[in-house]
Amino acid sequence: MPGLLLDTLRGTNGSRRPLWLMRQAGRYLPEYRELRAEKGGFLALVYDPAAAAEITLQPLRRFGFDGAILFSDILIVPYAMGQKLEFLIGEGPRMSPRLVDTALNALTAVPERLDPIYRTVALVHAALAPDQTLLGFAGSPWTIATYMVAGEGSRDQHETRAYAYRDPQALQAIIDAIVAVTVDYLEGQAKAGAEAVQLFDSWAGSLAPAEFERWVIAPNAAIVSQLRARCPDLTVIGFPKGAGEKLPAYARETGVDALGLDETIDPLWAARELPEGLPVQGNLDPLLLLAGSDELERQALRVLDAFRDRPHVFNLGHGIGQFTPIEHVERLVKVVREWER
Repeated sequence: MPGLLLDTLRGTNGSRRPLWLMRQAGRYLPEYRELRAEKGGFLALVYDPAAAAEITLQPLRRFGFDGAILFSDILIVPYAMGQKLEFLIGEGPRMSPRLVDTALNALTAVPERLDPIYRTVALVHAALAPDQTLLGFAGSPWTIATYMVAGEGSRDQHETRAYAYRDPQALQAIIDAIVAVTVDYLEGQAKAGAEAVQLFDSWAGSLAPAEFERWVIAPNAAIVSQLRARCPDLTVIGFPKGAGEKLPAYARETGVDALGLDETIDPLWAARELPEGLPVQGNLDPLLLLAGSDELERQALRVLDAFRDRPHVFNLGHGIGQFTPIEHVERLVKVVREWER
């Protein structure tokens, strides 16, 4: 039987709220830091299925969350497409060659780079209790394309945005290739045991409305449609960070089963403007969790109350910060667990 989280993502508005946190498996946990010191760098952990499964399970043991989110990275997809991937200390990920300088067809795909991730999913699936949900994920095509084109992240994705205006056919080819690999990748996660998947579009907010339609809505709609044909029981969460007033259109046109909201969205606005009955996820500011003042509890209750009349998964508006104190997370868990509709 599906647990509270999966039931909610599928449209059940129960009396309690399921809870998981983006980046819940990571650097704020001492057990994670201990394992990373033993095993080495981030990519080495991702490609060690036993270690990655252990990291995925750590926050569930500590906090009793309703869902486990796969420990991996969105850039595994371009890595499987043939780009080189490095994580530089203090600088973040680097992809090479940059597609602003190199043609897409110059890359040689390495699909076997996805296989260890499937093994991690299978290990976690085997370890979870029946009422806990396993969430897989992938980066959405626009966000992945920004890294593939520019070779790194940036504040406003100016290089990829300019590339899109200058040569939209070239970017469309990149986006289409990402869609194809992402569908295969998420299908593989589902076959290995993932019950729901999240599409992270971290840089969706940088696009003008017409560009948002082309580079965010259209490719995510393609992914959802193809996944629905291949994996009818798989639940898909869309998370277009920074989409703002474009969220209702995203929800209607992509066909996602549930919608993740970032911390800039007023939950009262979202409850009023989003399609009726659509499950939502979010959207406490991660900095409130870091600060841990009485405002943490007040704002958590505001989010819970705003979504009283629709299915709601409590989460943050983005990933938990690495310096977040454990006791603040424990306080948040208590607030959510004690709330009833």
